[in-house]
Amino acid sequence: MALSVFDIFKIGIGPSSSHTVGPMRAARNFARNLDTRGLLSQVASLSIHLYGSLAETGAGHRTDMGIMLGLMGEAPDTVDPAAIGGLVDAIERDQRISLWQHHTIAFNPKTAFSGRVQPLPEHPNGMRFMALDARGDTVLDERYISIGGGFIRALDSIETDETVPEHEPMPYPFANAAELMEQCQRHGLSIAQLMMANEITLRPADEVRAGVLRIARVMDDAIDRGCGLQGAFADEILPGGLKVKRRAPALYQELLSKSRAVEPGQVRPPAPANPDDVMFAMDWVNLYAMAVNEENAASGRVVTAPTNGASGLLPAVLRYYRTFIPGWSEAGVVDFLLTAAAIGFLYKENASISGAEVGCQGEVGVACSMAAAGLAAVLGGTVAQIENAAEIGMEHNLGLTCDPVGGLVQIPCIERNAMGGNKAINASRLALHGDGKHHVTLDMVIETMRQTGADMKSKYKETSRGGLAVNVVEC
Repeated sequence: MALSVFDIFKIGIGPSSSHTVGPMRAARNFARNLDTRGLLSQVASLSIHLYGSLAETGAGHRTDMGIMLGLMGEAPDTVDPAAIGGLVDAIERDQRISLWQHHTIAFNPKTAFSGRVQPLPEHPNGMRFMALDARGDTVLDERYISIGGGFIRALDSIETDETVPEHEPMPYPFANAAELMEQCQRHGLSIAQLMMANEITLRPADEVRAGVLRIARVMDDAIDRGCGLQGAFADEILPGGLKVKRRAPALYQELLSKSRAVEPGQVRPPAPANPDDVMFAMDWVNLYAMAVNEENAASGRVVTAPTNGASGLLPAVLRYYRTFIPGWSEAGVVDFLLTAAAIGFLYKENASISGAEVGCQGEVGVACSMAAAGLAAVLGGTVAQIENAAEIGMEHNLGLTCDPVGGLVQIPCIERNAMGGNKAINASRLALHGDGKHHVTLDMVIETMRQTGADMKSKYKETSRGGLAVNVVEC
């Protein structure tokens, strides 16, 4: 397997990796191709078609916003979240867009986009970009699919530097969990050590560590912003029309009041004020996860881990490690994320991390499995125990549907991350109480997840045509 930790963990914006970040990257690639081919000056208008899940829930996931930003040349990891509203408002007000920041054309978002419920045969998340000249003739026509986690795939032999990367062979390749464990055993390596050995074929070890720690900092920043530490969010209503109120800032203040010896500005309580409060840590994990996912719902800066819909789960468990586990270290943070990334690779290659393809088991379920493995690793688990933790994390998320109310990454997504975070911690603890021997292997549960996703009706796979999406009245 030739993926990097920086492929599975990508810094971007909310609310969706497959419906916002992926389309943004596809549109950016389309605009770049117009520029590199010398075609920008010929473009007079654009026609953008969305297929399948992108057509059905793209409005709630702000697919149009992502595409417009990408057409302007903005990238998910560098665009200023605070500037997004102004950029989009200017397009809607002026009815004009600057392609690749070089060529301005007339652009009405209400007429430029069209949706087709029938998906492309290659994937439920499909896009087609057509650039037309003043006579209405086609200047460039490209199709893409958004395959989950911000990954895209270009169809029709399109030139792109935005798709799933193809790295050079690494010293310790693995295609499944059995091969990963065998490589670790044969070479006397932990999963994190094996991942690091693979990563340093791409960049120096110091750069790998610095990059992984940057990912951890972005995760931490998302928690802090979501708790209101970098701005007042009291009574703020999340965008989209459901009138969902941010809950993390108030919950943060409530938990602070129940903590002792907490320094101002910290979200790291050393102990509860009430020593009998045995669920104290769980409350904070809930807070961490919800804070990030509320940031994601507001199109804030988050880490795709492995998707935006599940972006709160790993940060919550990682902050749990740094908050409640004595002796945590930066080295442990690196090991946590390297181990989690290895597990994420297995799902990406052997099943899916796309809610539109396999339901939320491919998003929150995969994140739970990854976080359980990462936590087991930093708590001293053997390779077998880590694999067991990852297996438990997914086994009890099998069949989890993706049925966002109103097509928004809010209900049930925000709370689902909180539930998944605590489930990951429990999966890790269960595995560490055992010796690593178990009947259901991680490879078995990944294949089961893939089959379950294939059998799941499309209305339960990010179309908002089933489940909670039709049984909850939108206010």
